[in-house]
Amino acid sequence: MSQLLLKNLSNSIWHAFNALKVDQQKDVVAKSKLKVLTANIGTIMDLYGVEKGLDHYKSTSYLTFKQYILYLQKEIFSTITDSTPAKTCRLYENKIEDICWILCRKMFVERQNPIFNDDCVYKLFRIFCLLGEIQSIQKTITLNNDDDDGNDDDDIVMMIIVTMHSDEVAKIASHIVSSVGLEWDSVDFTLLSSSIGGTFKFSTFLAVLESKYCGDNNEINNIAITESIQDLYQIYIEDVLKKGYLMKKGFILPTFKYFWFVLKPGELLYYKDLQQKEPSGIINLNLNCWADIALTTSHLSSSTSTSTVGCRFVLSTPEHKNIDLIADDHKGRLQWLAALKIAIQYANEKITYQRTIVNKRKSLRLAIKKQQTDITHELNYERQARIAAEIKTSKLEEITREEHERVKELEIIRKNLEILLVEEKQALKDEEIVRALQARVLTEEWEKLEQLEKLQYQQQKLLEIEKLKTREYENKQADNDKQLNDAKKRLAQLEYERDKLDNELDLARKKIQHNYIFNLQNIPTTSTIEQQQQQDKRHARMRRTQSLIPMTKNN
Repeated sequence: MSQLLLKNLSNSIWHAFNALKVDQQKDVVAKSKLKVLTANIGTIMDLYGVEKGLDHYKSTSYLTFKQYILYLQKEIFSTITDSTPAKTCRLYENKIEDICWILCRKMFVERQNPIFNDDCVYKLFRIFCLLGEIQSIQKTITLNNDDDDGNDDDDIVMMIIVTMHSDEVAKIASHIVSSVGLEWDSVDFTLLSSSIGGTFKFSTFLAVLESKYCGDNNEINNIAITESIQDLYQIYIEDVLKKGYLMKKGFILPTFKYFWFVLKPGELLYYKDLQQKEPSGIINLNLNCWADIALTTSHLSSSTSTSTVGCRFVLSTPEHKNIDLIADDHKGRLQWLAALKIAIQYANEKITYQRTIVNKRKSLRLAIKKQQTDITHELNYERQARIAAEIKTSKLEEITREEHERVKELEIIRKNLEILLVEEKQALKDEEIVRALQARVLTEEWEKLEQLEKLQYQQQKLLEIEKLKTREYENKQADNDKQLNDAKKRLAQLEYERDKLDNELDLARKKIQHNYIFNLQNIPTTSTIEQQQQQDKRHARMRRTQSLIPMTKNN
């Protein structure tokens, strides 16, 4: 329920939010300004001090519209529950919209050449907030650049605005035009709507109504326009389903009297006349009520004309039981019966009848827009498919031409191949003859090869035998070489020893000769004689030793 109430008030809150902006290029408002609006909304709903939470909400000194709506949802409208009566919610809605109107009133009331009075502008504002839609648009803003080049940068930002669809504007404008006795030109309005863009802001909506459809500023037209706007206000805001004079049968005296009836969802009010402010009575309606054509004509007063007897119908309620009513004509009776059925059906609904109808129209427009978008996508897809098909066709034609040329080339190649095939057949015959000759030669060569293999096998055997003999000879030669080397080593050793002994013998001879010479020169003494004898003995031993050494040089 809280989300529903906030959704109904979003358009009017946006106008108040927009009026508090310092810079219309930016979609933000300072928290200090939003505190006033928040405090007033909280006071209406018996919540005090809710504006203080703005200081701690977000870290910036300003809020966007989405952030502010989220704050209202959490801090204020969350107190609305499903058990809150619908009348209380509608009372809150009316008071909050009045607060929003007070904040943004100056923007719309102060204008050039006004035709609508302030009360009419207020009522049109309420109607606009009911029929309007919140949408996001891209807007290009210019940022001041402090660089030396002096050029400013452009930035694209998302802005939230409230607009009314051209269909809703047409309903309002046609009603006003009809009230002053003029004929509604739908074609002209369609052209005007297309030039504007299909949607109207409230300032544009006011300007179009005043300049285009209420241009004759005279007293009669102004009164008719005021009455027309009052009718629109009652229909859309007060949710009046039908109003008019009916004859009602009294509860005490069974006589019929004229009353001014006003039918709303859930209640039927009746007044003595149009000027009466407070109703003479209220008939509450609910799902247990019903209305139907009266079948009996009893208890009719003599003053009641027979022409109105057939226009009688009955409203049955748990409180008043059966209430007899008479319309002026059959058409009026049927209209009242249809309106009563709607009033009974929407008696306990939390959403008003007009808002339900408006939401249905919005949903229908969205569905149509989606359908148009889908059709546009399909058309674009078909156009792209057609272009692709044309490109493919041109490619296929080119491929076909290439194929025809290729076929011609293949025909020429086929003829050449036939000629080559004949030549190939003749070549095959010649090749078969050659192969037969080659087979004969190959057979002969194979026989020769077998003979050669036999000879090769015999030669391999002989070669192996020769290898064995060679290996034995080499082994014997190696043994002989080894024995020869050993003999050479022994011979070298003996020669070395012989040379050594020869050297010693020569040395001994030299000593003997030297001693002999010395002995000849000197007189020998006894000791000398003894030494000479010993030396002779040694020489004798040496000679004996030399005689024992074999003489191997000559060998």
